[in-house]
Amino acid sequence: MQKNAIVTGGSKGIGLAIVMKLLTENYKVFSVSRTIGELATLKEKYGSQLDITLLDFSIVENILIFANKIENEINALDILVNNAGVFLPGTIHEEKEGHFEMQMQLNVAAPYHLTRAVLSLMMPQKDGYIFNICSTASIVPYINGGSYCISKHALLGFSKVLRKELIPFGISVSSILPGATLTDSWAGSNLPETRFIKPENIANTIWFAIQNRKQMVMEEILLRPFEGDI
Repeated sequence: MQKNAIVTGGSKGIGLAIVMKLLTENYKVFSVSRTIGELATLKEKYGSQLDITLLDFSIVENILIFANKIENEINALDILVNNAGVFLPGTIHEEKEGHFEMQMQLNVAAPYHLTRAVLSLMMPQKDGYIFNICSTASIVPYINGGSYCISKHALLGFSKVLRKELIPFGISVSSILPGATLTDSWAGSNLPETRFIKPENIANTIWFAIQNRKQMVMEEILLRPFEGDI
């Protein structure tokens, strides 16, 4: 039977690596993001196995449009990866007006609304796995992290509540807390690549969790570069 997965923010970085991993494991992947990025190349290779939707998840109505599309195309969902998000640097007392609202919308409200909307595809089968891509900023207050840290703390709280609520339905929930990862966020950095986690490391960690979910649930997975935080 065909297994189905949703990955938000799948056009680059961590999301793209997760999309690629799930495709190689023969999942039908529904990727939603604001830009197509490198997904166009994957689409040429995997064809109908990869479904691409371009939407801005800072608008709640778009989230519901996407969820409705999914419900019309599949009867069951196996994996949901809430990865889409945004980092807008700044201290709380200096960051620009609207930065708090934008980061709370994309980093917290979007996962909340999408998860609520697609749980009906997981609950009847009493199976499924939800991954929320949090951050070390979910547990460590970073200078110049401002509202980003607030939003990632909130996302971790959302994950913890969701984990408790979904146990009776057989649905697993894991929070992934990666440190500095080699993505566009660090473009232009003079640091060597060895100081970063690779997106593929995170995708492989998620796959390990999926493979072992019948015996255990990795509730919080904290990942840091070998030499520690940057």
